[in-house]
Amino acid sequence: MHREGLLPSILNATFVRPAKFYLGGFYNIPHVKYYYVFLCFVYIMTVLGNGFLLSVIYLVKTLHTPKYIIVFNLAFIDLCGSTALIPKLLDTFLFNRRYIVYEACLSYLFFVFFFGSLQSWTLVTMAYDRLIAICFPLRYNSIITTTSVVAILLFSWISLLIVFAVYVGLLNRLSFCGSIVIQSFFCDHGPIYRLACNDTSINFIMGLLAFTIIICIPLVLIAMSYVSIYIVLRKTTSREERRRAWKTCIAHLILIALFFLPYLGTNLAVLISNIHPNARIINASLSHTVASLLNPIIYSLKTEEVVNAIRKLSKRKIIKNITTK
Repeated sequence: MHREGLLPSILNATFVRPAKFYLGGFYNIPHVKYYYVFLCFVYIMTVLGNGFLLSVIYLVKTLHTPKYIIVFNLAFIDLCGSTALIPKLLDTFLFNRRYIVYEACLSYLFFVFFFGSLQSWTLVTMAYDRLIAICFPLRYNSIITTTSVVAILLFSWISLLIVFAVYVGLLNRLSFCGSIVIQSFFCDHGPIYRLACNDTSINFIMGLLAFTIIICIPLVLIAMSYVSIYIVLRKTTSREERRRAWKTCIAHLILIALFFLPYLGTNLAVLISNIHPNARIINASLSHTVASLLNPIIYSLKTEEVVNAIRKLSKRKIIKNITTK
Protein backbone atom coordinates (compact mmCIF):
# COMPACT_ATOMS: atom_id res chain seq x y z
CA MET A 1 0.00 0.00 0.00
CA HIS A 2 2.81 2.37 0.92
CA ARG A 3 4.53 1.76 -2.44
CA GLU A 4 1.24 2.28 -4.30
CA GLY A 5 0.79 5.63 -2.52
CA LEU A 6 4.31 6.73 -3.44
CA LEU A 7 4.10 5.78 -7.10
CA PRO A 8 1.74 8.56 -8.25
CA SER A 9 3.80 11.21 -6.45
CA ILE A 10 6.97 9.93 -8.11
CA LEU A 11 5.34 9.86 -11.52
CA ASN A 12 3.92 13.35 -11.01
CA ALA A 13 7.27 14.78 -9.88
CA THR A 14 8.44 17.45 -12.28
CA PHE A 15 11.87 18.90 -12.93
CA VAL A 16 12.19 22.53 -13.87
CA ARG A 17 14.95 22.86 -16.43
CA PRO A 18 15.83 26.16 -18.09
CA ALA A 19 16.08 26.24 -21.87
CA LYS A 20 19.44 28.00 -21.49
CA PHE A 21 22.04 28.95 -18.91
CA TYR A 22 23.93 32.25 -18.86
CA LEU A 23 27.72 32.13 -18.34
CA GLY A 24 28.73 34.96 -16.02
CA GLY A 25 32.49 34.93 -16.57
CA PHE A 26 34.63 37.69 -15.11
CA TYR A 27 33.07 40.45 -13.05
CA ASN A 28 34.00 44.06 -13.70
CA ILE A 29 37.54 43.61 -15.11
CA PRO A 30 38.65 46.26 -17.62
CA HIS A 31 40.26 45.12 -20.89
CA VAL A 32 39.38 41.49 -20.11
CA LYS A 33 39.28 40.73 -23.86
CA TYR A 34 43.07 40.76 -23.88
CA TYR A 35 43.00 37.76 -21.55
CA TYR A 36 40.78 35.88 -23.99
CA VAL A 37 43.15 36.78 -26.83
CA PHE A 38 45.96 35.32 -24.70
CA LEU A 39 43.92 32.09 -24.29
CA CYS A 40 43.42 32.04 -28.07
CA PHE A 41 47.20 32.18 -28.51
CA VAL A 42 47.61 29.41 -25.90
CA TYR A 43 45.13 27.25 -27.80
CA ILE A 44 46.84 27.76 -31.18
CA MET A 45 50.23 26.83 -29.69
CA THR A 46 48.68 23.84 -27.87
CA VAL A 47 47.25 22.51 -31.15
CA LEU A 48 50.55 23.05 -32.98
CA GLY A 49 52.73 21.55 -30.22
CA ASN A 50 50.60 18.51 -29.47
CA GLY A 51 49.70 17.98 -33.14
CA PHE A 52 53.39 18.03 -34.06
CA LEU A 53 54.26 15.58 -31.27
CA LEU A 54 51.44 13.21 -32.29
CA SER A 55 52.68 13.31 -35.90
CA VAL A 56 56.31 12.58 -34.91
CA ILE A 57 55.35 9.62 -32.71
CA TYR A 58 53.02 8.25 -35.41
CA LEU A 59 55.53 8.61 -38.28
CA VAL A 60 58.73 7.39 -36.56
CA LYS A 61 58.61 3.65 -35.87
CA THR A 62 61.40 3.78 -33.26
CA LEU A 63 58.97 5.72 -31.04
CA HIS A 64 56.34 2.96 -31.23
CA THR A 65 57.22 1.85 -27.69
CA PRO A 66 55.10 1.53 -24.51
CA LYS A 67 56.60 4.75 -23.08
CA TYR A 68 55.64 6.77 -26.14
CA ILE A 69 52.19 5.21 -26.29
CA ILE A 70 51.63 6.92 -22.92
CA VAL A 71 53.11 10.18 -24.27
CA PHE A 72 50.89 9.90 -27.39
CA ASN A 73 47.88 9.39 -25.14
CA LEU A 74 48.76 12.48 -23.06
CA ALA A 75 49.27 14.66 -26.17
CA PHE A 76 45.94 13.48 -27.62
CA ILE A 77 44.14 14.20 -24.33
CA ASP A 78 45.77 17.65 -24.09
CA LEU A 79 44.57 18.41 -27.61
CA CYS A 80 41.03 17.17 -26.93
CA GLY A 81 40.81 18.85 -23.50
CA SER A 82 41.87 22.25 -24.86
CA THR A 83 39.52 21.88 -27.83
CA ALA A 84 36.63 21.00 -25.50
CA LEU A 85 37.18 24.18 -23.47
CA ILE A 86 38.89 27.08 -25.24
CA PRO A 87 37.01 27.52 -28.58
CA LYS A 88 33.65 27.61 -26.77
CA LEU A 89 35.10 29.93 -24.12
CA LEU A 90 36.33 32.35 -26.83
CA ASP A 91 33.01 32.19 -28.66
CA THR A 92 31.15 32.91 -25.40
CA PHE A 93 33.12 35.91 -24.19
CA LEU A 94 34.87 37.43 -27.20
CA PHE A 95 31.64 37.46 -29.23
CA ASN A 96 29.33 37.90 -26.23
CA ARG A 97 27.32 34.72 -26.80
CA ARG A 98 26.84 33.94 -23.15
CA TYR A 99 23.63 31.96 -23.35
CA ILE A 100 24.15 28.23 -23.75
CA VAL A 101 21.47 25.58 -24.28
CA TYR A 102 20.88 23.34 -21.23
CA GLU A 103 21.89 20.08 -22.96
CA ALA A 104 24.94 21.70 -24.58
CA CYS A 105 25.98 23.01 -21.16
CA LEU A 106 25.95 19.51 -19.64
CA SER A 107 27.92 18.16 -22.62
CA TYR A 108 30.43 20.99 -22.20
CA LEU A 109 30.82 20.11 -18.51
CA PHE A 110 31.27 16.40 -19.26
CA PHE A 111 34.05 16.78 -21.84
CA VAL A 112 36.05 19.32 -19.79
CA PHE A 113 36.01 17.12 -16.69
CA PHE A 114 36.45 13.86 -18.57
CA PHE A 115 39.60 15.00 -20.38
CA GLY A 116 40.90 16.70 -17.21
CA SER A 117 40.59 13.42 -15.29
CA LEU A 118 42.26 11.50 -18.14
CA GLN A 119 45.17 13.94 -18.02
CA SER A 120 45.54 13.27 -14.30
CA TRP A 121 45.51 9.48 -14.65
CA THR A 122 47.92 9.55 -17.60
CA LEU A 123 50.39 11.28 -15.28
CA VAL A 124 49.85 8.37 -12.85
CA THR A 125 50.63 5.92 -15.67
CA MET A 126 53.83 7.86 -16.41
CA ALA A 127 54.78 7.63 -12.72
CA TYR A 128 54.23 3.85 -12.89
CA ASP A 129 56.49 3.71 -15.96
CA ARG A 130 59.25 5.60 -14.09
CA LEU A 131 58.80 3.37 -11.02
CA ILE A 132 59.33 0.16 -13.00
CA ALA A 133 62.20 1.66 -15.06
CA ILE A 134 64.17 2.70 -11.95
CA CYS A 135 63.17 0.11 -9.33
CA PHE A 136 62.96 -2.95 -11.61
CA PRO A 137 65.20 -2.12 -14.61
CA LEU A 138 65.88 -5.77 -15.54
CA ARG A 139 62.17 -6.54 -15.66
CA TYR A 140 61.09 -3.31 -17.34
CA ASN A 141 60.63 -4.79 -20.84
CA SER A 142 58.61 -7.72 -19.51
CA ILE A 143 56.33 -5.54 -17.30
CA ILE A 144 55.92 -2.39 -19.40
CA THR A 145 54.71 -3.95 -22.63
CA THR A 146 52.50 -2.51 -25.35
CA THR A 147 49.66 -4.79 -24.22
CA SER A 148 49.90 -3.80 -20.54
CA VAL A 149 50.12 -0.07 -21.31
CA VAL A 150 47.17 -0.15 -23.74
CA ALA A 151 45.16 -2.13 -21.15
CA ILE A 152 45.91 0.45 -18.41
CA LEU A 153 45.04 3.39 -20.65
CA LEU A 154 41.89 1.72 -21.99
CA PHE A 155 40.74 0.95 -18.45
CA SER A 156 41.27 4.62 -17.52
CA TRP A 157 39.23 5.81 -20.50
CA ILE A 158 36.30 3.45 -19.90
CA SER A 159 36.10 3.81 -16.10
CA LEU A 160 36.36 7.62 -16.17
CA LEU A 161 33.81 7.78 -18.99
CA ILE A 162 31.31 5.93 -16.77
CA VAL A 163 32.12 7.98 -13.65
CA PHE A 164 31.70 11.36 -15.34
CA ALA A 165 28.61 10.27 -17.29
CA VAL A 166 27.00 9.59 -13.89
CA TYR A 167 28.52 12.80 -12.49
CA VAL A 168 26.85 14.91 -15.19
CA GLY A 169 23.71 12.78 -15.38
CA LEU A 170 22.90 13.46 -11.72
CA LEU A 171 22.46 17.14 -12.56
CA ASN A 172 19.37 16.11 -14.56
CA ARG A 173 17.50 15.33 -11.34
CA LEU A 174 17.76 18.97 -10.24
CA SER A 175 15.16 21.71 -10.63
CA PHE A 176 16.37 25.19 -11.55
CA CYS A 177 13.57 27.50 -10.51
CA GLY A 178 15.69 30.58 -9.74
CA SER A 179 18.74 32.13 -11.33
CA ILE A 180 20.20 30.73 -14.55
CA VAL A 181 23.51 32.66 -14.25
CA ILE A 182 26.51 30.31 -13.86
CA GLN A 183 29.24 32.19 -12.00
CA SER A 184 32.10 30.66 -13.96
CA PHE A 185 33.83 30.81 -17.34
CA PHE A 186 32.37 27.45 -18.44
CA CYS A 187 29.61 25.07 -17.36
CA ASP A 188 31.27 24.14 -14.07
CA HIS A 189 29.70 21.53 -11.79
CA GLY A 190 29.67 23.46 -8.50
CA PRO A 191 28.24 26.73 -9.85
CA ILE A 192 25.52 24.77 -11.70
CA TYR A 193 24.22 22.54 -8.89
CA ARG A 194 24.22 25.49 -6.46
CA LEU A 195 21.58 27.14 -8.67
CA ALA A 196 19.15 24.28 -8.01
CA CYS A 197 16.23 24.70 -5.61
CA ASN A 198 15.83 21.06 -4.56
CA ASP A 199 18.13 18.68 -2.63
CA THR A 200 21.72 18.86 -3.94
CA SER A 201 23.41 16.68 -1.31
CA ILE A 202 24.21 13.89 -3.78
CA ASN A 203 25.71 16.43 -6.18
CA PHE A 204 27.89 17.80 -3.40
CA ILE A 205 29.07 14.23 -2.67
CA MET A 206 29.75 13.65 -6.38
CA GLY A 207 31.76 16.89 -6.45
CA LEU A 208 33.92 15.60 -3.61
CA LEU A 209 34.22 12.23 -5.38
CA ALA A 210 35.35 13.95 -8.59
CA PHE A 211 37.94 15.96 -6.62
CA THR A 212 39.15 12.69 -5.07
CA ILE A 213 39.33 10.92 -8.46
CA ILE A 214 41.01 13.77 -10.34
CA ILE A 215 43.35 15.08 -7.63
CA CYS A 216 43.64 13.07 -4.40
CA ILE A 217 44.02 9.43 -5.54
CA PRO A 218 46.40 10.27 -8.44
CA LEU A 219 48.55 12.44 -6.15
CA VAL A 220 48.74 9.66 -3.53
CA LEU A 221 49.72 7.05 -6.15
CA ILE A 222 52.33 9.37 -7.70
CA ALA A 223 53.73 10.21 -4.24
CA MET A 224 53.97 6.49 -3.40
CA SER A 225 55.80 5.87 -6.69
CA TYR A 226 58.37 8.57 -6.01
CA VAL A 227 58.86 7.52 -2.38
CA SER A 228 59.66 4.02 -3.69
CA ILE A 229 62.03 5.51 -6.29
CA TYR A 230 63.75 7.60 -3.60
CA ILE A 231 64.22 4.54 -1.33
CA VAL A 232 65.70 2.47 -4.17
CA LEU A 233 68.01 5.27 -5.34
CA ARG A 234 69.22 5.95 -1.82
CA LYS A 235 70.57 2.40 -1.72
CA THR A 236 72.45 2.98 -4.98
CA THR A 237 76.13 3.61 -4.28
CA SER A 238 76.92 5.49 -7.48
CA ARG A 239 76.09 9.20 -7.36
CA GLU A 240 76.17 9.34 -11.16
CA GLU A 241 73.53 6.60 -11.43
CA ARG A 242 71.31 8.48 -8.98
CA ARG A 243 71.73 11.70 -10.94
CA ARG A 244 70.87 9.99 -14.25
CA ALA A 245 67.82 8.31 -12.74
CA TRP A 246 66.46 11.55 -11.25
CA LYS A 247 67.13 13.34 -14.54
CA THR A 248 64.64 11.03 -16.25
CA CYS A 249 62.03 12.03 -13.63
CA ILE A 250 62.46 15.82 -13.64
CA ALA A 251 60.27 16.47 -16.68
CA HIS A 252 57.51 14.28 -15.24
CA LEU A 253 57.70 16.05 -11.86
CA ILE A 254 57.34 19.43 -13.62
CA LEU A 255 54.23 18.16 -15.43
CA ILE A 256 52.79 17.01 -12.11
CA ALA A 257 53.40 20.42 -10.52
CA LEU A 258 51.90 22.26 -13.53
CA PHE A 259 48.75 20.14 -13.47
CA PHE A 260 48.05 19.47 -9.80
CA LEU A 261 49.14 22.63 -7.95
CA PRO A 262 46.68 25.05 -9.65
CA TYR A 263 43.82 22.51 -9.39
CA LEU A 264 44.62 21.79 -5.75
CA GLY A 265 45.00 25.47 -4.91
CA THR A 266 41.71 26.47 -6.54
CA ASN A 267 39.64 23.66 -5.01
CA LEU A 268 41.08 24.06 -1.52
CA ALA A 269 40.59 27.83 -1.66
CA VAL A 270 36.93 27.32 -2.63
CA LEU A 271 36.41 24.83 0.22
CA ILE A 272 38.11 26.74 3.05
CA SER A 273 37.63 30.41 2.12
CA ASN A 274 35.59 32.86 0.06
CA ILE A 275 37.93 33.22 -2.91
CA HIS A 276 36.98 36.05 -5.27
CA PRO A 277 35.21 34.67 -8.38
CA ASN A 278 37.64 36.48 -10.70
CA ALA A 279 40.66 34.92 -8.96
CA ARG A 280 39.05 31.48 -9.13
CA ILE A 281 38.24 31.89 -12.83
CA ILE A 282 41.78 33.00 -13.76
CA ASN A 283 43.40 30.21 -11.75
CA ALA A 284 41.00 27.55 -13.07
CA SER A 285 41.24 28.67 -16.70
CA LEU A 286 45.06 28.69 -16.59
CA SER A 287 45.19 25.27 -14.90
CA HIS A 288 42.90 23.88 -17.64
CA THR A 289 44.96 25.34 -20.50
CA VAL A 290 48.63 26.10 -19.74
CA ALA A 291 49.56 22.54 -18.71
CA SER A 292 48.31 21.24 -22.08
CA LEU A 293 50.48 23.83 -23.84
CA LEU A 294 53.66 23.02 -21.90
CA ASN A 295 53.37 19.22 -21.66
CA PRO A 296 54.83 18.40 -25.11
CA ILE A 297 57.60 20.99 -24.75
CA ILE A 298 58.71 19.88 -21.29
CA TYR A 299 58.27 16.12 -21.49
CA SER A 300 58.86 15.17 -25.11
CA LEU A 301 60.19 17.75 -27.55
CA LYS A 302 63.37 18.16 -25.48
CA THR A 303 64.14 14.44 -25.06
CA GLU A 304 66.98 12.92 -27.08
CA GLU A 305 64.74 10.23 -28.61
CA VAL A 306 62.21 12.73 -29.94
CA VAL A 307 64.90 15.15 -31.15
CA ASN A 308 66.58 12.29 -33.06
CA ALA A 309 63.20 11.30 -34.49
CA ILE A 310 62.60 14.88 -35.69
CA ARG A 311 66.07 14.91 -37.31
CA LYS A 312 65.29 11.61 -39.00
CA LEU A 313 62.02 12.99 -40.38
CA SER A 314 63.80 16.16 -41.58
CA LYS A 315 66.49 14.14 -43.38
CA ARG A 316 63.83 11.94 -44.94
CA LYS A 317 62.01 15.03 -46.23
CA ILE A 318 65.24 16.60 -47.58
CA ILE A 319 66.17 13.37 -49.41
CA LYS A 320 62.65 13.10 -50.81
CA ASN A 321 62.81 16.70 -52.09
CA ILE A 322 66.20 16.06 -53.74
CA THR A 323 65.07 12.85 -55.43
CA THR A 324 61.87 14.45 -56.78
CA LYS A 325 63.74 17.33 -58.44
